[in-house]
Amino acid sequence: MTREKININILFIVLSICFLSAWGVAGATVKMKDGIGIILDFSRAEDKKSWQIVNDGVMGGISQSEIVFSDSGGLIFRGTVSLENNGGFASSRRSAQTYNLEGYSGMLLQIRGDGKDYQLRVRTDNRFDGISYRYRFTAQSGTTQVIRAPFTDFEPVFRGRIIKDAAPLLPENIQQIGFLIADTQAGSFSIEVDWIKAFK
Repeated sequence: MTREKININILFIVLSICFLSAWGVAGATVKMKDGIGIILDFSRAEDKKSWQIVNDGVMGGISQSEIVFSDSGGLIFRGTVSLENNGGFASSRRSAQTYNLEGYSGMLLQIRGDGKDYQLRVRTDNRFDGISYRYRFTAQSGTTQVIRAPFTDFEPVFRGRIIKDAAPLLPENIQQIGFLIADTQAGSFSIEVDWIKAFK
């Protein structure tokens, strides 16, 4: 093989790697259709590995929860909330990443629940602790529903307290998404989320 052909092959390989890398980045962005973009649909293996649990054990509580995935591809957040030892909450969150939500007005969730109250929580940094923004909703029992959560309705909170002087939520800064159950709702809970989308 001539030196020229070797150089052409090397160039082709480099361009292919660059293209695949760019495709991977684009795949992490929101894909638009009629003003709606999918943020998470829980179908990719890497998405399933990126969720973590944060319960009231960080402050001495004994609540328990887990993330599992249904045969239909939904995310199930379930467990038991206990009020003992000053506890009372369970939560889950996805590892930090850039969602590229600039220009979007809010989120849509398709869920099936148990009649309890939940919070959709987002963070604008990759920190474990600090200010988060919450949107409260009730997961009706025995039915599939779509929750519409405008970004303007998210409240800035820190450890359950509203932070009045916090900056408003900027969707382009969102890096973490998760769910929380609290508010003295002792007992078992379960909510299944089919997908999370953004709307304009």
